[in-house]
Amino acid sequence: MDKVFLHWDDSNMVQPCHKRGSRIAAASLVLALALAVSSIQAQTDLAYEAYKRGDYATALREWRPLAEQGDALIQTFLGDIYGTGGKGVSQNYGQAAFWYRKAAEQGFDIAQCALGKMYANGKGMPQDYDQAADWFQKAAEQGDALGQTLLGDLYADGRGVPKDDRQAVVWFQKAAEHDFSLAQYNLGKMYASGRGVPKDDRQAAAWFQKAAEQGYVQAQFLLGGMYFIGRGVPEDDVQGYAWLNLASAQGHDEAKAIRTSIRQRMTREQIAEGQKLSRELAARIAGQGETIP
Repeated sequence: MDKVFLHWDDSNMVQPCHKRGSRIAAASLVLALALAVSSIQAQTDLAYEAYKRGDYATALREWRPLAEQGDALIQTFLGDIYGTGGKGVSQNYGQAAFWYRKAAEQGFDIAQCALGKMYANGKGMPQDYDQAADWFQKAAEQGDALGQTLLGDLYADGRGVPKDDRQAVVWFQKAAEHDFSLAQYNLGKMYASGRGVPKDDRQAAAWFQKAAEQGYVQAQFLLGGMYFIGRGVPEDDVQGYAWLNLASAQGHDEAKAIRTSIRQRMTREQIAEGQKLSRELAARIAGQGETIP
């Protein structure tokens, strides 16, 4: 059982072209846009409400004049609409890249991250990690946590930049200190495997905990496993059960299997305590907003 948690697959850190990384980065972009929209929502209520309910044709019709006038936020929304596709609008990566670039060239960090992701994924243009690194760097220099994290991913994998675990840690650290859960998880992995920093299970567990408390399912799984075997934290079946239970509820199959193993050595009282703790944790996480799988 220990091997599940003592082995860390660092052959592919969470990166823009990786399936899980892409889902997380996409979710981060949507959340960032939702926060940024408050500055223009009063003048675009109709478009924004249409966007939220997936009526992209209406949103596009209402927003296009503002985008053509050079509004970087609206240009980014158009990029998101074309990149996603939906009711009344066909998915068009070329158009998505066009509008992201318009906003990115104005220095809008959210668009810079989105354009960098398109280069990394080869969507709307040939795959180009050098260009991806350049746009992530621009966003990271503005303090954008997603840009910092994605730039760290490239350093960890040696794509578009020289492979450099220490630089990866630098960028993960910057984003993690902004309370960005993906960066906290990545930083925990670096400490767990001793990449770019001295191997330190306590630091790994601490960063996994921060990400887990924001609803990051893979961090919940690893943290639960660390409690299960007493790695970086005191061995604690109740804590382990609670975190694995949360990960299981989000569909993590490995968490379900290990939770079953824990139950076999727990008393009824401990199981009840673990279930109670997982409910409390779930309520606390739900109070912070949307969780990221």
